Amino acid sequence: MTKADYLALAETRFEALCALERHADFYTFEKEFDQVWTGLGRQVLKQTVGPVPADKRKKTVSAAATARLK
Repeated sequence: MTKADYLALAETRFEALCALERHADFYTFEKEFDQVWTGLGRQVLKQTVGPVPADKRKKTVSAAATARLK
């Protein structure tokens, strides 16, 4: 994942973060803030790790882990 890819994903969540200001109570603000950041984290993780193999039992090393070993 490149910096440009990450910024593109973060930009898709920017409007949702700006919309959080409309909440009057902190509980609802915190709950929706957590949902936005968890969703962004999930997308970043999926793009970093790569696609899921067709055979879930097959053990392979992901491209991200291989790059750290070199």
